[in-house]
Order: sequence, then C-alpha cells, then structure tokens
Amino acid sequence: MTPEMERRLAQRERVLGRLREVVARQLHHTRELDELDPDTALFGSGFGLDSLDAVELVVCLEADFGVKVAETWLLRGSMRSLNTLVDLVLEREGARHVAG
Repeated sequence: MTPEMERRLAQRERVLGRLREVVARQLHHTRELDELDPDTALFGSGFGLDSLDAVELVVCLEADFGVKVAETWLLRGSMRSLNTLVDLVLEREGARHVAG
C-alpha cells in the first residue's frame, strides 16, 4: 500500500470513527462503535434516526470537520449512510486543501 493510500485510509477511519460516536450517542447504542455498519441507512429502517438526529449530525459536520453545506439537496443526498457522510467530509476537506 502506498503512503498516499495509507494517509487516505487513516483520514477515512478518523472521520468514520467520529461520526459513529455521534450516531451511537443519538441511538443510545450499547454495541461497540465498529459494529455500526457504515453502509446502513441512517434514517427509516436502518438506524432509524429522526430529524433532530439529523440536526445533531449537521452540527457535528460543522463543529468537528468545518463542513458547511448550504445546498439542502446535497446534504440530503449525503445523509444516506455513515459512508456517504464520510465521503462528504473528505471531499470538503480536500477542496479546502486545494483552495488553501
């Protein structure tokens, strides 16, 4: 594995870990964080989050990762699963590094 791939994997794991903590707290899960499947739907029949939980996730995105999403349609599409949220965070972090 190349150093660049290792760096990206570490970034992904860092973001996923933090998002898992937020979801676990919202769901009051007693399971281990790594048992929260990152491909499970956040809402509906998946984790069953509600609109208040969505607000908590948005606050986490802004506070922990500096990700502000002005486009509602983009945010809605990104909140399907933990993995789609991780993709959003990494995309925004990458855009900041390129612009900076």
